[in-house]
Amino acid sequence: MDLATLEIFRTVADEGSVTRAARRLGRVQSNVTTRVQQLEEELGAPLFARDGKGMALTPAGERFLDYAQRLLALAQEARQVMHPDTPQGSLRVGSMESTAASRLPGPLAAYRRRWPQVTLRLRTAPSRQLMQAVQDRELDCALLALPQAAGPDVATQLPALGLDGVVVCRESLVLLLPPEHPPVASLAEVQVRTLVAFESGCSYRILAEDGLAAPAGTGVPRLPVALDIHEVGSYHAMVACVAAGGCAGVLPRSLLALLREPPDLREVPLAEVDTLLVWRAGYATPALSALREALSDLAGPAKHLSQAVAKPRRGRAG
Repeated sequence: MDLATLEIFRTVADEGSVTRAARRLGRVQSNVTTRVQQLEEELGAPLFARDGKGMALTPAGERFLDYAQRLLALAQEARQVMHPDTPQGSLRVGSMESTAASRLPGPLAAYRRRWPQVTLRLRTAPSRQLMQAVQDRELDCALLALPQAAGPDVATQLPALGLDGVVVCRESLVLLLPPEHPPVASLAEVQVRTLVAFESGCSYRILAEDGLAAPAGTGVPRLPVALDIHEVGSYHAMVACVAAGGCAGVLPRSLLALLREPPDLREVPLAEVDTLLVWRAGYATPALSALREALSDLAGPAKHLSQAVAKPRRGRAG
């Protein structure tokens, strides 16, 4: 069991196919098959269930994958800290879809120009899934939002979760309503019954559900019926659904600014929410430090979570 074998195992697990894994690794298929079989023999347990459709992890394989991820991440970190003045190796970055679209293209392009020896791997997902991926060492860091308005201040829980982070920018969230929707003076006057949103785990979705369903301190639902959730996979689809009528959506104002021809939709201020760059506590590599520097210009000097993380402020609807 060496690092090369662990990388082969992880790649087969990711691809679900020896053929695709071999292509991705630049190895012959027979070599990948042999290394996996040797690893299974050494561990004394089958790691994959094989059928005509591909390779699926067995329960033992799923357990071992967690250890393989941690060992490979630790090895990568060890290589990088041996050269503290030169960012190199790989950096696996997670991001919310909106942040990747509206905030990251410039900083990541500048990062690549300055540190071409670093391989950046970007993955998008909702905030909750991103945080879990950082904890599980599937990602080295992630840009996410914390749904503080939905419960206790989650930022104070990061150390207990084995995480650390900095605030990199603040987003102004707006609730989008169809153009024919009557003007509203407060969220209580929103008439739509469907919220178009990303899958469960999205902090912006949690804030929208909280704002539409439970006025602070009253316990009385804002809407007379339960809020229906229509899940989509992109912000473009979200905007299109709102424009079609009958539903509302929440997204950062910075994302609306990217649309070449924004549709004529009503915008209701919802909250001011911080975007955080989060990583595992104790994880410190030159590549991560360089990324923090590249992101520091998004909204002035980055604030460390030990200083303060401002809670979302409810804006006046109009």
